[in-house]
Amino acid sequence: MATRSAAPGVHSVTRWRAHAREHPLRHRLAVVAPDAADVIRNAGGWLFDRSAAGWEVTVLVADSGDVAPLRILGVTVLDLRQALAGPIHEIWPMAVAVSAATYRVEPLVRTGVLDCLDRGLTEVAVWGDDLPDELAGRVAPSYHRVSVAARAFKSCALAAAGCAGEPVPPTEVFGAGELLPPRYRAEMRDLLPA
Repeated sequence: MATRSAAPGVHSVTRWRAHAREHPLRHRLAVVAPDAADVIRNAGGWLFDRSAAGWEVTVLVADSGDVAPLRILGVTVLDLRQALAGPIHEIWPMAVAVSAATYRVEPLVRTGVLDCLDRGLTEVAVWGDDLPDELAGRVAPSYHRVSVAARAFKSCALAAAGCAGEPVPPTEVFGAGELLPPRYRAEMRDLLPA
C-alpha cells in the first residue's frame, strides 16, 4: 500500500518508485535541495526546460512545507527523508542536480554524487556558493540558457514562493561533472561549459 505524504503537493515515494519501475526508459532528472525557493531561484529555468522537453523531473526537498510553487515548473516533488530511507540505487536518473548546502549536510547525498562523478555515466550539476573542496576539481563552471517560456514560469514560481520581484537572468550557472565519451552514455546534455 502506498504511503500518503502529510504535506500537500508532495508525492508518495512508494508510488513514484512504482511509476519509475513501470517506465524505465524515460529520461529522469533528480534534484536535491533544502527547500522549494532554493530550487526555483537557482535551477528553476533549467528544470522547466527539461520538463518541457519530456524529461521526468523529480525534486527531493528536506523542507516540504510549501512545495506548490515547484508544480508551476512541471516537476514532481518528493520528501528527501522518505526517499533516502529506501533503496538509493533502485531507480537511477540520467542526471542529478544538487544544492551545495544539501551536499554538505546529507551523507547519503554526498556519497551518491561522488559515485555519479566516479562512474561518469550520470550528468551531475551542483549549484550554490562555496563548493566543498572535494568537488572543486571535479566539476567545472557550466551554464544553461533559460528559454523565454522558462523565464516566465520561473518568475511565476518565484512569486508563488514569496520571492516576487527577484530577477530572472537568462542563464543559470552550475558546477557540472564531466561525463564519459558518448559511446558510453546518451548524449542529452544541455549544460554548456562556461
